Amino acid sequence: MPLVAHNQLPSFDRLRAEGIRVLTPNTAQHQDIRELHIGLLNMMPDAALAATERQFFRLIGESNPIAQFYIHPFTLDEIPRSEKAQDYVAHYYESFADIKAMGLDALIITGANVSGSELSNQPFWKPLIEVFDWAWNNVTSTLCSCLATHAVMECRYQQKRVLQKEKIWGVFPHHLINKDHPLVNDINTRFDVPHSRWNAISKEQFTTQNLMLLVCSDQGFVHLATSPDGFRQVLFQGHPEYDTISLLKEYKREVMLFNQGKLEHYPPFPQHYLGVFEKAILNEYQLRCQIAEKNKQALPEFPEALISQNIDITWHDTAVEVVGNWVGLIYQITHNDRHIPFMDGINKNNPLSLL
Repeated sequence: MPLVAHNQLPSFDRLRAEGIRVLTPNTAQHQDIRELHIGLLNMMPDAALAATERQFFRLIGESNPIAQFYIHPFTLDEIPRSEKAQDYVAHYYESFADIKAMGLDALIITGANVSGSELSNQPFWKPLIEVFDWAWNNVTSTLCSCLATHAVMECRYQQKRVLQKEKIWGVFPHHLINKDHPLVNDINTRFDVPHSRWNAISKEQFTTQNLMLLVCSDQGFVHLATSPDGFRQVLFQGHPEYDTISLLKEYKREVMLFNQGKLEHYPPFPQHYLGVFEKAILNEYQLRCQIAEKNKQALPEFPEALISQNIDITWHDTAVEVVGNWVGLIYQITHNDRHIPFMDGINKNNPLSLL
């Protein structure tokens, strides 16, 4: 499904360089093919803003080529931004008011970094609920990632996330719980998914609210679920959109925070992610930092380039398939008018019943 570069967002050039098909508006106008307009509410902090764009754009762009994709990024004003990031958002992002006026076929809501455990205390909480409520009534399907899933579970299903004793951090094996749901049609029955979070919604919290479980980890935590109707809300607890080195960059960030005295303990390795050789290099780096600090010398450079070239990606193909199935279902049941969620004859309480 080709992306359409309908604005000057720099991510389009990066994706073209990766080999992702991106159409110019002129080319798109001459194709006799249906458009799909997908919103991307990007709540990630400044450092991850553009990378998160590319991750979700990539998943959409690598799907089956049956439509043209116009992706409309927007964010919430209540999320603190640097002046540089504010300029970027002002230049390339759309407003929620314009999004509502235009209408969407589908919506993706990213995770976010927050301070404190209570989501309802976050400055963006009420504006985020406004987006959820609008999407429920006006958008065919909303795909939520990580913290966005936790927010939906709290505001719509009265299930608050629970702080875990240890961070769920790494690449974990998963398996299908419901092999018959069209979102997981033709995907592997076992596959990996990255996770990075201190909080979790348990399997019991999902099932007590009659949500549909589709994918769980071998350790028992839920990765993929849907609202009780099976489609209007698609909920990820993991991060299938992650790049190969996303967890490495998170580990690097944690190490830098420790070196600055902002973390009490040196971070552990993300689980099931690094090989023996890579761990040895990073252990040596930790030792070199300790020696440099003791001798009041400058800290050595983090060996990101040396580590990144040896990391395997074991989740991307499955992520593309799931997102491709999601988009394909939207294509089949959404109305041609973006202000109307479903085509005529579709029951919004059971939108997949005619497929």
